[in-house]
Amino acid sequence: MSSLSGHTLTRLEGEELERQERDWKGYTEGLVRLTPGRWLFPATFEQYADKYYKFETNPSDVVLLTYVKCGTTWLQEVVWTMRNNPNLDHPMAGMPINARVAFFEMDTLLKTKNVAPITPDHPLMQGFKKMCPGRDPKNGVFLQMTECSPAPRTFKSHLPLSLLTPNLLDNTKVVYMARNPKDIVLSFFHHCRIFKNHDFQGTFEEFVQYFLDDDFIYGPYWLHLKEAWKQRDHPNFHFMFYEDLKENNMEELKRLNNFLGTKLTQEQLENVAHYTSFPEMKARDSVLGAGSDIFFNLDTVEKDGGFYRKGVVGDWKGKYTPELEAKMEEWIKTNLGDLGIEFKYGAKE
Repeated sequence: MSSLSGHTLTRLEGEELERQERDWKGYTEGLVRLTPGRWLFPATFEQYADKYYKFETNPSDVVLLTYVKCGTTWLQEVVWTMRNNPNLDHPMAGMPINARVAFFEMDTLLKTKNVAPITPDHPLMQGFKKMCPGRDPKNGVFLQMTECSPAPRTFKSHLPLSLLTPNLLDNTKVVYMARNPKDIVLSFFHHCRIFKNHDFQGTFEEFVQYFLDDDFIYGPYWLHLKEAWKQRDHPNFHFMFYEDLKENNMEELKRLNNFLGTKLTQEQLENVAHYTSFPEMKARDSVLGAGSDIFFNLDTVEKDGGFYRKGVVGDWKGKYTPELEAKMEEWIKTNLGDLGIEFKYGAKE
């Protein structure tokens, strides 16, 4: 199968598929590989690939792009609050985060036997009916909610630039946030164990190897990052790092304020900084809203923590064996060394 983006989509088979099915119990519908790039997605991506590529954006849109576990939820709360709630009085502020900022390609992640069908009375479907009257959810709940969101729209995606509309930066502001790979892998390991649509059953060592082999969904990370890095000087593209937003929060908020044209006062920026701090977001802990048990492995959540875990820089320290850490360092040098990026790993021990 070929896509409008110029990629060939091929279903995984044989030993490659068996390996994935052994460790990832949530990928019950198979997986598909896209070339060039070796991008990997659940097989449902075949249904949506061209729709994502043709999706029309508007000048008032802001698109948030990250690889998985690069602080996407934090970024979406920061940008939504800057654009819509700088005085902390917006009536939608109490809604779940993902009800306010649509997750563009979430439809590709939910077709799995591990997640019970979302019933018509579920808050998600009620929100869909209200936002997209007369629309058929079979054509993509999240995709259509993105399309029907009132202007100015803010929505997020983990897709690489090469799978999105080629005129994206001609029409729309894009914010891209990167993070050091060692923290990405650790955070995604936790994520894939608590979410039923991934349901990773292997060890941390095996999980790291999937990353090194470019066998994560949405991977390879190095190519995802390189595509974004090439656009870092485009006037409609704002490139930032998770570590900088964490360690120099107000400075980064001011940079975003200039890029987005939100013209917030110092008091409003301080509102944003407080409201989107990790303790405040963890206290709200409303990502998916009511019915979250449909998506979460609650026993793992109870044992290891929920969606909001630590939110710190350098949490990977002490979690990797010396051998795994050496492999990660070599991977970074081989795949990203030519970019000249020096990832911040947190305070030295």
